[in-house]
Amino acid sequence: MATNILVVDDEQSIADLIEVYLKNENYNVFKFNYGRDALQCVENQNIDLAILDVMLPDVDGFLICQQIREKYTFPVIMLTAKEEEIDKITGLTLGADDYVTKPFKPLELVARVKAQLRRFKKYNLSEQLREEKLIAFAGLVLNKDTHECTLNERPLSLTPTEFSILWVLASNRGRVVSSEELFHEVWGEKYFTNSNNTVMVHIRHLREKMGDDAQQPKYIKTVWGVGYKIEK
Repeated sequence: MATNILVVDDEQSIADLIEVYLKNENYNVFKFNYGRDALQCVENQNIDLAILDVMLPDVDGFLICQQIREKYTFPVIMLTAKEEEIDKITGLTLGADDYVTKPFKPLELVARVKAQLRRFKKYNLSEQLREEKLIAFAGLVLNKDTHECTLNERPLSLTPTEFSILWVLASNRGRVVSSEELFHEVWGEKYFTNSNNTVMVHIRHLREKMGDDAQQPKYIKTVWGVGYKIEK
């Protein structure tokens, strides 16, 4: 079955360029210049990944991402022409899995698409047998096959990235997982100094969804200067 990728960018030349590179990798592309058309596509098609420009003529990419996350867990990559860290943090906080700043190299974007799809399939396809498929402790239950997570029997709507982070931490209960190790395990990329900000934003978002107090966390604890850990 073909992989369906949604591309939303109001600059026709950029949207066309992305489409060409993705089709060269045999991806099926749904391309739009307006956000509302993209949202309608999400409702009518089985989308596997979305690439969203932040600045659109009708609704911005942040709002599209937020609406996608209300119902879907497929990966979202944000495109932004801005360098401000707050825009990247906003996208990640709303549920985006990655961001790429314009101007970008098309091959880098394709590599990020492949990485996100690999991770999504790794943690969601029940056909892939794993040694450990279920983690349950202290009211938290993670099911790797179904990508379901509950806390005290309350379902948590996690993005693929959030689920991956929580799975890594829960699998290493009692041990501190460094930010570098966590980034490598979840993102599968080389760790840079600013990568720590990406990890921090996702950890904060996870805590918010879990209702975990950052000052006195019950689950995800920060070990300053080292990383994060979940107690046994």
